[in-house]
Amino acid sequence: MKITKLETFIVPPRWCFLKITTDEGIVGWGEPVVEGRAHTVAAAVDELSDYLVGKDPLLIEDHWQVMYRAGFYRGGPIGMSAIAGVDQALWDIKGKHHGVPIHALLGGQVRDRIKVYSWIGGDRPSDVANNARAVVERGFKAVKMNGSEELQIIDTFDKVQAVINNVAAVREAVGPNIGIGVDFHGRVHKPMAKVLAKELDPYKLLFIEEPVLSENVEALRDIVNQTSTPIALGERLYSRWDFKHILAGGYVDIIQPDASHAGGITECRKIASMAEAYDVALALHCPLGPIALATCLQIDAVSYNAFIQEQSLGIHYNKGNDLLDYIKNPEVFKYEDGMVMIPQGPGLGIEVNEDKVREMAKVGHRWRNPVWRHADGSVAEW
Repeated sequence: MKITKLETFIVPPRWCFLKITTDEGIVGWGEPVVEGRAHTVAAAVDELSDYLVGKDPLLIEDHWQVMYRAGFYRGGPIGMSAIAGVDQALWDIKGKHHGVPIHALLGGQVRDRIKVYSWIGGDRPSDVANNARAVVERGFKAVKMNGSEELQIIDTFDKVQAVINNVAAVREAVGPNIGIGVDFHGRVHKPMAKVLAKELDPYKLLFIEEPVLSENVEALRDIVNQTSTPIALGERLYSRWDFKHILAGGYVDIIQPDASHAGGITECRKIASMAEAYDVALALHCPLGPIALATCLQIDAVSYNAFIQEQSLGIHYNKGNDLLDYIKNPEVFKYEDGMVMIPQGPGLGIEVNEDKVREMAKVGHRWRNPVWRHADGSVAEW
């Protein structure tokens, strides 16, 4: 079997899909994207195709090593996301070739379902609380919310109080046994993160995510001493070499690699195993589309330290097109009692609606994240 063609599709709301075709008629799908840089990643996939066309798609590890090492310059969000999408599609082909789900080729599943959480939002504490209550009524056992808007490196306590008010409203709305993740989104610098972590301790959070940016990870030494809440980080790390220092330093309790950014199934499987050796939990980052989610579930299936999975159904980014719109078998993502089943179909276990993909690729997108500024006019982290 040989690879004959790689095609990328820029589809709304903000995704990029990849189809790899073989001369035996088996096709694989991947989701190589960096949110806000989808066209750049698609160009990187096109460059990788020069090497991949004509190769045996089943030699996944060798192709991964060539894509990573043979370009001389390596790592980073664009290159690793391009590799991730190719890797996902190659595993999809391999699973279909053997007629088994990918997790069967990775040693077999250790679980048949995994807990999921749903994003909540709102402009006022009452809005956030009502949204959280509605999500729990739909069966979710965990929610995640943005922790704050923009914060200066040193800011006033009213900004801290606004965060506390939102979290307190959600805790009151959902009760003591629903998990609440609070995502600081890297918007907070060490001085304020220390304050927030300590103030949020009474609300018994599931985790605090990205209290500081990954490049400021040494600041976590001070933050972890202010809280008993688990610290999560990793969506902006792209390889096992990026995670090596995080894990060895004992900075986090939960890692969150993104299987569409961090080298795909091949690399995220290795990152998960590294984390297991440090007794660190896995919660794969996935605010993306159905191919990315199916990919994550294959990794969750074989990763003992996986405990919860992000998913984008109904997320605020998905206006007009949502998670299930591009697949023919939406029932594969079966949500029940706050959990989702591990797909059992061959490959990724999803049937991509190619006609829908091609139709929406004519629409495309140029999604960009907003640019925020502080009151003094300086740019703020989004």
